[in-house]
Amino acid sequence: MRKLCLQLGTPFRPARDFLRTLGCEQTGAELFEFALVVPILLTLLLGVIWIGRAYNVYETITRAAREGARYAVLPSSVANSNTYTDSYTTPGSCLSNPTTIFTNYVSPALSASSLDPSKVAGYCEQAVVINPDTDSSVAQCGIEISFQYPVKMAIPFTSLSATTFNISTSVQMRMENQSTTLSGTPTCP
Repeated sequence: MRKLCLQLGTPFRPARDFLRTLGCEQTGAELFEFALVVPILLTLLLGVIWIGRAYNVYETITRAAREGARYAVLPSSVANSNTYTDSYTTPGSCLSNPTTIFTNYVSPALSASSLDPSKVAGYCEQAVVINPDTDSSVAQCGIEISFQYPVKMAIPFTSLSATTFNISTSVQMRMENQSTTLSGTPTCP
């Protein structure tokens, strides 16, 4: 509905009359405001969706690494002399090839959440000393599994459109049934 205004001014007050006339014409104001606000709201909405997706990927790869680390720290039965699934030579050296743990535990956990295990980059499975700054008599040996997974973000109207981020994860777990020296210090592989 169009609102008509009469100009009831005198020649001495042209600015006041101009503002009064300007405020009376409101045809199309809602459409103009809608056109200004909708791109901002859509960008925020899509940004929230994509950040939620990135967080979902982070939680999924962390869960997959946790599944692999949980299996890696469990020794075999006593009949097999309590050996571990993979052989770790020295702390800090990565087993980067697709190991039994990656193939049987990490990869299926990724596939269950519709993530492609072949996109995993920088896979590293290694023996580590947990809390290396503590006294050596209370130090614990463990396994660390870490890797990265790429996520492509597509947030329109921003510079982040079609940018790929590498989300990384790292999980450490303490080895069970650690062998110790005569002084009680655990011997890490």
